[in-house]
Amino acid sequence: MQHVGVIKEIWRYPVKGMAGESLAQCDLGPEGLEGDRVWALRDSARGEIQSCKFRPELLQCTAALRPSGAVDVVMPSGDVIASDDLHIHQRLSELVGHPSTLESLKPLDKAGDNRHFYRRYKPNKHSWLDELKDTFAREPGEPLPDFSQMPQQAQDFVTLPGTFFLVSPFHIITTASVRCLQKQLPAADWDVRRFRPNVVIETSDGAEGLLEQTWLGRQLLLAGLPIDCTAAAPRCGAVTRAQAGLGADKTMLRTIVRRAAQNLGIYGALREAGTIRVGDPVALL
Repeated sequence: MQHVGVIKEIWRYPVKGMAGESLAQCDLGPEGLEGDRVWALRDSARGEIQSCKFRPELLQCTAALRPSGAVDVVMPSGDVIASDDLHIHQRLSELVGHPSTLESLKPLDKAGDNRHFYRRYKPNKHSWLDELKDTFAREPGEPLPDFSQMPQQAQDFVTLPGTFFLVSPFHIITTASVRCLQKQLPAADWDVRRFRPNVVIETSDGAEGLLEQTWLGRQLLLAGLPIDCTAAAPRCGAVTRAQAGLGADKTMLRTIVRRAAQNLGIYGALREAGTIRVGDPVALL
């Protein structure tokens, strides 16, 4: 077992696509951090859950979870509107420019009911994939993720059914990787909030390079909780967008695509439940 660092930051995003909240500690389990992505905006015409890939205006809002499970949304104007306010749907529809409703998570039952709630909008066989590719905001000559190996479930559903997660319920970034890319483009603002991690690991002295990419296929222990390092996280155009407290910047995505094989951070799969805290040790098995 190798000590690789400590938990520097914990982030959860109560509303999918919105800026989230920094926590000192949080319960963690196979479904991810407690309270993470438990609300989402659903396009009324498309009948589809929306992310900041398709509705980047959501990034200008910040969401905070109440103990009751409701959320308070700070709008770009600074106004705070709650999920139980009758005007929330209208306000968010005006923000994104499409009639939409703010919806809470709908768990699946044994019969698989509610799966339709998570279905991808497909007006035909091709346009949905073209739309998805466009969200990665690649320039001519830059590679895209390999969509030819996209699982059928990912083709049919915009999130993992029963969740508001696209790929995985847990996303990890190390300070070593951020520093590595910052050296490539020091003029840019590499604020980690752009990349929407759940956990930022402050790596041990001397750690350099895109460290977490070397952990794929191995297992981390966060405060003793085992997490399988399952896949790299390819970055889309959301990192270029203006966010709550952050300006727009296209240069960082160019650097990630060209210098980091278009990936920053990794996804994790959790086996057990427990509590993680800022300052907890992180080890690699």
